[in-house]
Amino acid sequence: MTWRPQYRSSKFRHVFGKPATKENCYDGVPITRSVHDNHLCAANPRFIAVITECAGGGAFLVLSISHTGKVDPHHPRVSGHRGNVLDVKWNPFNDFCIASCSEDATVKVWEIPKHGVLKNITVPWKELQGHSRRVGLIEWHPTANNVLFSTGYDYQVMVWNLDAPEQVIKNPVRSISVHPDMVLSMSFNMDGSRLATSCKDKKIRIFDPRTGALLQEANCKSHKASKVLYLGNLKMLLSTGNSRWNHRQIALWDQEDLSQPLLQEDLDGSSGVLFPFYDPDTHMLYVAGKGDGNIRYYEISSEKPYIHFLTEYRSHLPQKGMGIMPKRGLDVYSCEVFRFYRLVTIKSLIEPLSMIVPRRSESYQEDIYPMTAGCEPAMSAAEWMSGMDKGPVMMSLKPGSKLSLDSQPEPTNDLQAWQNGEAQDKSRSAVTNGRDVMLCSPPKTENEVLYKVHKPHIQHRVDIKK
Repeated sequence: MTWRPQYRSSKFRHVFGKPATKENCYDGVPITRSVHDNHLCAANPRFIAVITECAGGGAFLVLSISHTGKVDPHHPRVSGHRGNVLDVKWNPFNDFCIASCSEDATVKVWEIPKHGVLKNITVPWKELQGHSRRVGLIEWHPTANNVLFSTGYDYQVMVWNLDAPEQVIKNPVRSISVHPDMVLSMSFNMDGSRLATSCKDKKIRIFDPRTGALLQEANCKSHKASKVLYLGNLKMLLSTGNSRWNHRQIALWDQEDLSQPLLQEDLDGSSGVLFPFYDPDTHMLYVAGKGDGNIRYYEISSEKPYIHFLTEYRSHLPQKGMGIMPKRGLDVYSCEVFRFYRLVTIKSLIEPLSMIVPRRSESYQEDIYPMTAGCEPAMSAAEWMSGMDKGPVMMSLKPGSKLSLDSQPEPTNDLQAWQNGEAQDKSRSAVTNGRDVMLCSPPKTENEVLYKVHKPHIQHRVDIKK
């Protein structure tokens, strides 16, 4: 019997990374010199926030997503912390709300004006005081509105309800005191009913985030975990860390049994932290190293061998941190399935990097854009506190479609209609062949011009042959 190679059929086999041109980058950004192993950057469809270097206190910069090119060195900042800012995260249900944590042992939640930051913002919407030492990491609940988690160098994980009427909140809803050392990462499952953490003691733990009860604990001597990530609805976790020989490594775990990993794979011998990112819609995993210029990406399946290596994006510019754009902010007409914002400190540059599925058609590709988590909360903070768990409210990325499967109220003004993706510009021309001709990008090269000119004749010949 002759041996035949086994080929996997995958629509994401040829995904490639496309960095933005220099004029579409954010140049002259004084990126922080902090050695904290966080992303240091956060993005949503309206704004990008990056932690900056400054003297006296801590600050971060909020730029409009379209504000590319050279950044004014005197651009106004959000500067209300008394110590260095260590992490920033946008509210997943409000594009004008961002949380930050700092070495001053506080977490602050800010309201960003609709037209952007035009002057320095020093007064937060909410200030959370409960940690006794600096706060290094924050995370929003994925389905409940205004529920925030924070952890710091006091080894506590604190749960905050931002619906409280006070401007300064001193008592968290719950404080989880199980970790013997600093928490390095936090990750929720899809409905927010489980919280996974990695700790400086190199162990992975799974909690009930509402009660703080410890459900699972991994103690694998062959894998020292530094970052952990839930893989959507696959009931698996992925961790990045080091092997006992100090090689950088990824490991896959069954969320119901953390006694041994399902899979371990050594990557290289570098020393930078590996940041994992997962797209539950395409089942693609991206692994980016701090201090590296490369990003590896894989496809995840629920059956062995679980992880399938696709390819690797390489750059000679090393990244210090990374932000990612939510799916609702992607360019679906260019078949963009993921977007990074790479912080390149040696050039004071934020470089957008688009992961693109190569397709010849310029129309919307429904097979690579399934229903995805939207910008509407599934429940209120009070409902979550009372014991309710709900999955995310799903939305379609197809232009012109309704945002979610649930019925939504009619928009009250043009701005709200634009936020919900339902407003249409009256100045646009009529739809041709199911697409708005104003959305078609103009040809940029001679070959594209020739293709546009001869395309109708080619289609006419095909029709005659049929």
